[in-house]
Amino acid sequence: MELYKLTARELIEKIDKKESNAGEIISCLGKRIKEVDPKINAYVRLSEPEPSISAPGPQPSTPLRGVPVSIKDNICTQGYKTECSSKILEGFTPPYDATVITKLKNAGAAILPFKTNMDEFAFGSSTENSCFGPTRNPWSLEAVAGGSSGGSAAAVAADEAAWALGSDTGGSIRQPASFCGVVGLKPTYGRVSRYGLIAFASSLDQIGPITKDVADSASLLNVIAGYDHFDSTSIDKEVPDYTKVLGSGIKGIKIALPEEYFVEGLDPEVKSIVEEAVDKLKSLGAEDKTVSLPHTQYSIPVYYIVATAEASSNLARFDGVQYGHRCAKPQNLIQMYNKTRGESFGQEAKRRIMLGTFVLSHGYYDAYYLRALKVRTLIKNDFEKLFSEFDCVVTPTSPTAAFRIGEKIRDPLKMYLSDIYTISANLAGLPAISVPCGFTKNGLPVGLQILAKPFDEEMILKVAHAYEQATPWHKMKPKL
Repeated sequence: MELYKLTARELIEKIDKKESNAGEIISCLGKRIKEVDPKINAYVRLSEPEPSISAPGPQPSTPLRGVPVSIKDNICTQGYKTECSSKILEGFTPPYDATVITKLKNAGAAILPFKTNMDEFAFGSSTENSCFGPTRNPWSLEAVAGGSSGGSAAAVAADEAAWALGSDTGGSIRQPASFCGVVGLKPTYGRVSRYGLIAFASSLDQIGPITKDVADSASLLNVIAGYDHFDSTSIDKEVPDYTKVLGSGIKGIKIALPEEYFVEGLDPEVKSIVEEAVDKLKSLGAEDKTVSLPHTQYSIPVYYIVATAEASSNLARFDGVQYGHRCAKPQNLIQMYNKTRGESFGQEAKRRIMLGTFVLSHGYYDAYYLRALKVRTLIKNDFEKLFSEFDCVVTPTSPTAAFRIGEKIRDPLKMYLSDIYTISANLAGLPAISVPCGFTKNGLPVGLQILAKPFDEEMILKVAHAYEQATPWHKMKPKL
């Protein structure tokens, strides 16, 4: 079997058995990327002269043994361009590594010098809002890969990456993982350092793994999780070995099925596939019960007030003064600001900046932003009450399978509803994972989402792994 087809853990085993080495793996992966990526567009700036992919020296005692990791274009890498797939950051090369990159390097990983494509500043659910063009779904090149971490998810699904990092603000790891038929994990807020992640919404953003199977997600989370004094929201809490819970079984685990997630708007085919997945979990010994999360209906409006407000504040720094794109021949400072931002930000970025500026403005702050924060607390309380009785929550990851490129780009509300099942986990700060659970009649993947109480990543990994090992979905590959 070609090396690029293997999971990261299988590659590590080959290195341990001296059947391969990091250099061979990187070389094989590089050939695969050159062969496949012109169809997918999972990576950015492949055609430009960047530093070559080089293997680190011998890494026999490190956890990752030199296996390469693909990195989303909003995670800072020293010496490699990090542009958030936005013209406003054109050419920006960070002078430092994000904490997760430092951890990966210390664990012996090779970092690919070109980044994975994404929606500009992580604003989107389809990776169509990128200055580098859309990423295509490996299962159907006419369909979106999901967003905003569409490049990372598509790269893993197309065997262009052994594994990858994405970021999740409202579903941006889990939804593209669902659309591309791979595993995507959003850790608890504060579990993984955000230092070096170019911020979208600081109270919601979280970095996490996108992988070919659950075991790889557990292994990668082992490396990137942990306290970081550079991140004021990082939690000083011991990191367990997440791989130890895999294979321990789920007999007696209590699963909650929120009735609000199985209502009108959920594609009937997706609903049927998810219900079959729940039946499989029950056959493995889990117990389920339908419950209510009464404030779920407010998650979309709350999210698009809180997230846009924080985005407006975070993006104010991008003005063409210190780095990135600057307009040509401005007459004065104000014109330079206006023209630079006007010609550099895409339509969705402008939309969110304006929305966020509005809800933070005098006379509207209390009516919108402050009220949204109060309702966010109610959503969080719903989950706290639920987890006093249940071990985890199971839902669809997305209301539909991947939609066609261009289908929703002109209707922002329809696009926003793509994240309706993933947003609550970010608002409440919960860990959540998407695992493949079947395919539609058109051959598009469907994802099953599992959520647990804060810092109980072990629970979602245990349930996801039990389901994965009892089903064939994670072994199916797109034909490219």
